Amino acid sequence: MSKVLLFAALLFTTFLKAQTPLITISGLVKDGKSAAIPYVNVALKKQADSSFISGTITNDEGRYTLSGVKNGTYILEVSVVGYKTYKHPTTIGVMSAFLDLGTINLKEDAKLLEQVVIAGKLQEVVSDKMDKQIFTLANNISQAGGSVLQAMQNLPGVTVQDGKVQLRGNDKIAVLIDGKQNAITGFGSQTGLDNIPASAIERIEVINNPSARYDANGNAGIINIIYKKNRQEGLNGKIGITTGLGALWLRKENLPGIRPQYQATPKINPSLSLNYRKNKLNTFLQADWLYTQTLNRNEFAERLYDDGTIIKQQVKRNRTTTFSTVKTGVDWNPDDNNTFTFSAYLNREKILDDGDIPYFNVDLTERRRLWQFLEDEVKYTATGALLYQHKFKQPGHLLNAAFNYTFHREDEKYFFTDIMPTFTGQDSFKLLSDEHVADLNLDYIKPLKHGRIESGFKLRNRSIPTNMQFFPGLNSPLDVNAGGWADYKEIIPAVYSNYVFESNVFEVEAGLRLEYVKVNYDVNPNHNTYKSDGYDYFRLFPNIRLGYKLNGANKLSIYYNERVDRPNEVDIRVFPKYDESVVIKVGNPTLRPQFTKSLELGHKVSWEKGSLYSALYGKRINATIARIATTVPGSPLIYNIFQNAGNSHNAGGELTLQQELRPWVSINLSGALYRNTIDAFTVENRYPIPTIYSMDKESITSWNSKLNTMFKLPKKAELQLSAIYLAPDLIPQGKIGARFSLDLGVKKQIQHGKGELFFNGTDILNTLQVKKDIIGNGFRLNSTDYYETQVFRLGYSYKF
Repeated sequence: MSKVLLFAALLFTTFLKAQTPLITISGLVKDGKSAAIPYVNVALKKQADSSFISGTITNDEGRYTLSGVKNGTYILEVSVVGYKTYKHPTTIGVMSAFLDLGTINLKEDAKLLEQVVIAGKLQEVVSDKMDKQIFTLANNISQAGGSVLQAMQNLPGVTVQDGKVQLRGNDKIAVLIDGKQNAITGFGSQTGLDNIPASAIERIEVINNPSARYDANGNAGIINIIYKKNRQEGLNGKIGITTGLGALWLRKENLPGIRPQYQATPKINPSLSLNYRKNKLNTFLQADWLYTQTLNRNEFAERLYDDGTIIKQQVKRNRTTTFSTVKTGVDWNPDDNNTFTFSAYLNREKILDDGDIPYFNVDLTERRRLWQFLEDEVKYTATGALLYQHKFKQPGHLLNAAFNYTFHREDEKYFFTDIMPTFTGQDSFKLLSDEHVADLNLDYIKPLKHGRIESGFKLRNRSIPTNMQFFPGLNSPLDVNAGGWADYKEIIPAVYSNYVFESNVFEVEAGLRLEYVKVNYDVNPNHNTYKSDGYDYFRLFPNIRLGYKLNGANKLSIYYNERVDRPNEVDIRVFPKYDESVVIKVGNPTLRPQFTKSLELGHKVSWEKGSLYSALYGKRINATIARIATTVPGSPLIYNIFQNAGNSHNAGGELTLQQELRPWVSINLSGALYRNTIDAFTVENRYPIPTIYSMDKESITSWNSKLNTMFKLPKKAELQLSAIYLAPDLIPQGKIGARFSLDLGVKKQIQHGKGELFFNGTDILNTLQVKKDIIGNGFRLNSTDYYETQVFRLGYSYKF
């Protein structure tokens, strides 16, 4: 392992490059009587040598616009016959895409104004504001052809655990698609990331410190997934096909008497991207079909009860997934100042899970039970969006209005075969859940001379009627009295305002979001445990960022923000879910939001061919949401129920180093060290009977490291190596062990750059395993999951 780590450390790269930001500046030119002067020459020149950068003339209203300007130090020169030439030093920063330089009043005598030295900045993966990281998936060769979740595994600062993305050891993340919440990824949560094809995605933005214009949920931050969209004139697009195989080798033999594990699992992903632009219309289409077979779970465990009973078991789940997606729409520009966009997002996801869970005694001589299940789940999503944008005469002065409606259906059927020594039972249940979400947004942006102001309004109305029915068989273990209907209703009005200021030395971004939330959860009166419940709150969520430019290559920033994680409908869903015969998951309608206060200090230093970003941060979370497992007297069943488990703390630091070592090799090295602490708490699990659980204070210091290397090979080929190490970490009621993996990818451009071939492999050493040690009331569980992690893929794409 040490040799592998040493090898990987010598071979790491950044594959993820963000473009240098381009700024648009504008203003007005008038005479001494405040009358507009048309046809004035406006030129932007370098401060250092007065070389010409860009120029234009004013229109009939005396207004000028210069687009595509890089940040740096400039002289703005304004001249016209009959007036004195005006020269003024101009600071172009990175915090605002549009700057309004105000009104220039020309005089009769020329006067050369003093010049001000302003340092330019290089934007890389970590933005110059240091509030987010931007990753282009086209450069992520080692994960090409997989899902968005897989593509994020080797991104700096991101880890994946139990199918969820974590930022700095925390999975409370809000996932957006094209800047908006979507039922595919969840409203205020994260779901479905393992089924979204990475081929459909242009880039991913990881926002650790969101401003007030974003929704307040997600204390760990926001992940914004940007779909591909082209605006070139005429017809253009891209077609691609990816295929692959996983689980090529048996990592651990099954326990006796169960069905085989999936092996040589196929992966197929054709994709099509089309765009047609002519005159005032732009139409776009993105279509993907993803078919995968996966050994989704293969966990071997030993459960030790306080009474001395020892159970050995295996949870094996073979999964087949079909994921079809179409995203299409039209942009219409009736004139230069108005744009209308209609878009539709349609999705169908089909999941079939075949599972076997045998239960043996300690020496595997007696099989006490075999639980076989089939999960047949279909999810449908349809989203329609209407957007309107008005551009005022001043560039960057915008009014955006949007209405989004989402329908999401979850149609889930479970079939169980319960094989006991003396009988065999057949049980099943069905869940039908329809989600309706309507969002109305209004956003206003006004450029200023040294920044901008933003303000807006949002109204959300969300309802989720749910129905679960149980169909018991012989000696059924199902709790049929816990079924029925439940309705989730949520309304959230919110307003925000954000102010941005930037000078030669200082940067300020300060915002405030005012949010009211009301949730009602109506439960079938015949439910045997839970009753109708709900909550509401009215709260302010401030954010502030202060930046100080030490010099042209160094910047310090300090952040403070407050955020919330609201329970999702699934978290409070009152119906028991039998993923295993002895481990039952149940929601909790008494669950309440958790609130977080965060403080962070960041520093970035840049040089010609690299940069180093470092940060120290701390979070305090009140009413921490976590699943708590308990047992009840006289029963072997374990009940996993969401609870507000007191307060918790998270503090640490991270580093991201980018460096071009040679013209043909560049590296990216990132690392994070953090300490997670959960204060002592006591909770009551109400289902199926009230049970008290207490836990003493727990802390652990953990870390992770990622190394990426990109080699530019001859004949337009590239090679990428990626390695990940995750140290042991704290999880609710226990710990998770260390994990390591090494990924490889290579791609080559063909057909004069229009075609591209790639081949890659994930976890090529087959070392990634998940080990857990969990202590509950009345039991202890030790497990290792040998699920499918090694996948090899081959793909081809063609741009036209």
